[in-house]
Amino acid sequence: MENELKIGEYNRLRIIKEVPFGLYLDGYEDEILLPLQYVPETYQIDDILEVFIYRDSEDRIIATTLKPFATINQFAYLEVHSVTPLGVFLEWGLAKHLFVPFSQQFQKMTVGRSYLVYIYLDAQTDRIVASARVEKFLPIVDAESMFTIGDKIEVIPFEYTDLGIKCLVDNCKIGMLFKNEIFTNVILGQSTFVYIENLREDGRLDLRLEPIGRLRLDSQVEKVLQAIKDNKGVLYLHDKSPAEDIYDQLGMSKKDFKKAIGGLYKSKLIALHSDCVSLL
Repeated sequence: MENELKIGEYNRLRIIKEVPFGLYLDGYEDEILLPLQYVPETYQIDDILEVFIYRDSEDRIIATTLKPFATINQFAYLEVHSVTPLGVFLEWGLAKHLFVPFSQQFQKMTVGRSYLVYIYLDAQTDRIVASARVEKFLPIVDAESMFTIGDKIEVIPFEYTDLGIKCLVDNCKIGMLFKNEIFTNVILGQSTFVYIENLREDGRLDLRLEPIGRLRLDSQVEKVLQAIKDNKGVLYLHDKSPAEDIYDQLGMSKKDFKKAIGGLYKSKLIALHSDCVSLL
């Protein structure tokens, strides 16, 4: 409904009166307090303010002009602020921290670590809470109708596992970046672009950091060629260089490096030496 207060979301509400401790806004059925510390420098009665609505520590519905890191019905990668006997509290950009009940944790959550959570409005308490059991909140969608092998997509890496790194794909699927496909620094919680390598029968996606096939080779060739140019025409790496040295300088595997210099050599763009490669 248009004229209905939405807890856990941004609302555009009208200023109806001023009090020593803030402003009261028209919440349709009730007056909503905007505390003094969040009042804008200039305003007039009947002005419309965009505010976020939530319940404070005393369970009162309240407004703020602060912007949380995410709103309800969204996924977010958030840091644990504190642990209590009832659950944990997360930093999410507001004075009141976001609660995750123990029943909504798939593993023990510890202070200082960050986790992917889904934020929602609890139907029983009408409070904003979060769950680390994110997979149960994923919509049911057909991966084959949405994605194609080779697609470049944006993901949020969120958890290290024995196999690699779990990623949230398009807010609807879980994907895996396998260890043997990771040749650069992947930061948990930070969006990154990857490529779809496989659509699995269980609905999950196999991911990789580099394009597949010819596109992938072309990107690696371009990276090596640019590195040679950036080093005044000489790159002190060769086909016998340790894999660690190649990764440190180029962020790619030794196998990909050898393919790239082989392609450049055949194209008569570089010369191969015992201790380096150089432009012709």
